[in-house]
Amino acid sequence: MIKKTQGIVIHYIKYRESSIIVKIFTRDLGLKSYIVNGVRSAKSKSKMALYQPLSLLDLVVYDKENASLNRISEVKLTYPFKRIPFDYYRSGVAMFVGEILSKSIYENYQNEYLFDFIYQSIAFLDSEPISLSTYPLSFLLETSRFLGFAPDSAGEFFEQTHPDVNDPYFSLEEKKHFTQLLKKPFDPEVKIPSTIRKSLLDDLLAFYKIHLDTFFEIRSLEVLRNLM
Repeated sequence: MIKKTQGIVIHYIKYRESSIIVKIFTRDLGLKSYIVNGVRSAKSKSKMALYQPLSLLDLVVYDKENASLNRISEVKLTYPFKRIPFDYYRSGVAMFVGEILSKSIYENYQNEYLFDFIYQSIAFLDSEPISLSTYPLSFLLETSRFLGFAPDSAGEFFEQTHPDVNDPYFSLEEKKHFTQLLKKPFDPEVKIPSTIRKSLLDDLLAFYKIHLDTFFEIRSLEVLRNLM
């Protein structure tokens, strides 16, 4: 069956000499894997740009029930990036976001509300003005809402990530800034000191590991820490 949908590229792997297998989170069909033949050949260099992580696409796809791999009939960019590919900081944040999504969304998982949020968040990452230093924290926190395990308060969050109340990393400052993020995600007016940003990032990743069995080591974390 042929279907039209929007999609967000999560990642791709090389397949044989000139093809790729690309995972795309689609709005209507969920997370799907597609084989794209010949896209890495010398004559198809421009087409590879369509399948870079976080690319926002309009798709016409073949969708066979129970098929592990499907094919794409038509594809085009819906939002050509203006800043992400040309800004080292934004590229690093985008790499982190893509890896978070790859470890948080499982095959065939469909959630149009999560899709719309991610789509808007990626477009926001490409826009001005934006607080890049707090964007990863807000993204993790807001994504957890759509995945169904967001904390209702800073107290609940720290009880799960720091069950030992004597933990030296459990601080009133962290709690205060986390509450700011809960109330005003992605707000450029929210300012958080770098040491607390790093602690909150570690805590949020630990929080994801508590709630998601598929959530493993984040390879892009070191890059993001250096940027933060």
